[in-house]
Amino acid sequence: MAWQRQHGRHDLPWQGTRDPYRVWLSEIMLQQTQVRTVRAYYARFLTRFPDVQALAAAPLDDVLALWSGLGYYSRARNLHRCAQAVRAEHGGAFPRTATQLQSLPGIGASTAAAIAAFCFGERVAIFDGNVRRVLARYLGFDADLSQARHQRALQQQAQALLPDGAHAAHDMPAYTQGLMDLGATLCTPRAPDCARCPLRADCVARREGRPEAYPVRTRRLQRGAQALWLLWLEDAEGAVWLERRPVPGVWAGLHCFALFDDEAALHGALAQIGGVRGVQALEPRVHALTHDLRLHPFRARLEARRPPLPLPGGWVAADSIQTIGMPAPIRDLLLQKQV
Repeated sequence: MAWQRQHGRHDLPWQGTRDPYRVWLSEIMLQQTQVRTVRAYYARFLTRFPDVQALAAAPLDDVLALWSGLGYYSRARNLHRCAQAVRAEHGGAFPRTATQLQSLPGIGASTAAAIAAFCFGERVAIFDGNVRRVLARYLGFDADLSQARHQRALQQQAQALLPDGAHAAHDMPAYTQGLMDLGATLCTPRAPDCARCPLRADCVARREGRPEAYPVRTRRLQRGAQALWLLWLEDAEGAVWLERRPVPGVWAGLHCFALFDDEAALHGALAQIGGVRGVQALEPRVHALTHDLRLHPFRARLEARRPPLPLPGGWVAADSIQTIGMPAPIRDLLLQKQV
């Protein structure tokens, strides 16, 4: 805690608050996303949705539009569902315990612990990737964390190490932030800066001289790949044909060009559409999700103004594109057209 107060991070826009809405928003955005990316999105979200009531009242499309480019869009859908649950079931006030918080959509154990510890001083351990790494190294915890039972064992030790006594509620925010800051700035996955770590005297991994051997995780996820063909259709006035993607699935709930599993299917759909002035194959691109999406966009222009098409979806005017939720690569293609 002393190290955090002197050397920890203090410039993050979601620090220095006990507002559960702001802490919750930052925790959801920071899942699998770097701090430097989240900063701008966090500021825009607070401007548009300053509190949980404003977020709950907003159309989902508005939320998805503002989230566009941040990725992992299920977070945005759960964010909206959670805000509505807080309004409907808790009178617009977040529950005060980690157990109650976990009953809300999209709030897992670590996010619930962060809200409860930072905002309400509950003695509960946050257990994100940074914290797991710090504790595994400090304790020399060498069980395989790819197994749930070993994760539970480490979490029990994390709970036992929490501040206690009369000042525990006061100390919880600094302690929790301190562990997170250590993992983010010193106890990094590669080349940890052990010489500056306040825990170095008692750290098992440092004493062994092999901090990068922890945490132990033998089962690694293998990245997959998927190829998709995109049909970018414009009418005579520049309106774009977009479909809302089904849930679940790739880009679920977002508006997107018509998608096909292969080029033949795309051209088959084009053959059913009359008045096509030209078809242009654009440069393929790779978009990284939990797997790699290999995207093959084709652009076609129609002679008529908003003709009916034998495809799911509808026409969206060019000046409305910015107001709806779209995947980042689709938005990027449309923005390139406007430059």
